[in-house]
Amino acid sequence: MKTSEFFKQKTVLSLEVFPPKRTAPVDTIYKTLDELKGMTPDFISVTYGAGGSENSRATLEIASSIKHRYGIESVAHIPCLHLTKEDAAEILLQLKAHQIENILALRGDRIPDREPAGDFKYAADLVGFIRDHGDFNIIGACYPEGHQESGGLVRDIHNLKHKVDAGVSQLITQLFFDNGYFYRFRERLDLAGIRVPVEAGIMPVVNKKQIERMVSLCGVRLPKKFTSMMERYGDNPVAMRDAGIAYAVDQIVDLAAHGVDGIHLYTMNNPYIANKIHEAVFRLMAS
Repeated sequence: MKTSEFFKQKTVLSLEVFPPKRTAPVDTIYKTLDELKGMTPDFISVTYGAGGSENSRATLEIASSIKHRYGIESVAHIPCLHLTKEDAAEILLQLKAHQIENILALRGDRIPDREPAGDFKYAADLVGFIRDHGDFNIIGACYPEGHQESGGLVRDIHNLKHKVDAGVSQLITQLFFDNGYFYRFRERLDLAGIRVPVEAGIMPVVNKKQIERMVSLCGVRLPKKFTSMMERYGDNPVAMRDAGIAYAVDQIVDLAAHGVDGIHLYTMNNPYIANKIHEAVFRLMAS
């Protein structure tokens, strides 16, 4: 089933997982999935990351298991910057063979010491390619605070409109910690004529190192409420974990009250945290 159909029925809840490190067997992810399936998410997306065909195989195996072993719709991430058209066509053939209908089309990060393949400069290029090579539901990423390389939010919205026009049917945001950015972003989308469902990406932060990495990679801004939480609980791992869960729950409750299309929870493969959040907001997500 195409995940874009879920938005016609309810507030959507989805999760993101990632393949284990290369030093671990791929089937170690199934313990995480066993503990997450009780949440009954509408779909689960599987990241790809850098690393070539080996990572592609892991993404495909996990996405296929989510759909066929767990009976949950799956979304496969495809970053295109380092793919040739031949690579992309082969991945699409494999997805078709495993009956995976949903793709998150991404530009992806640059791999150090490796030149981009040159066939796909932007995610919109991949979106058009996928649209022309099968009947897939194509999901796009978006950035409430603007992509770091976009040159500004106005330019970023313009690029997003191009991506949606190319064939994207739903959007998932990068993580954010101030809902105000999301609400203003949603208003800008409306003004730009972007009329597809938008899921808010929420990541529960449970330690200082995690947030430092996120700020460095994504450039997200931290509101005073969040930094006060970090200052008070950052040196107490259990208290910081619980505070991070509570902060994410507060975000989701507020988003639900403002009519969000859906919540996409970045689980970081941590079922305890994901389940605690789900327990707190289940009725909101079911309405």
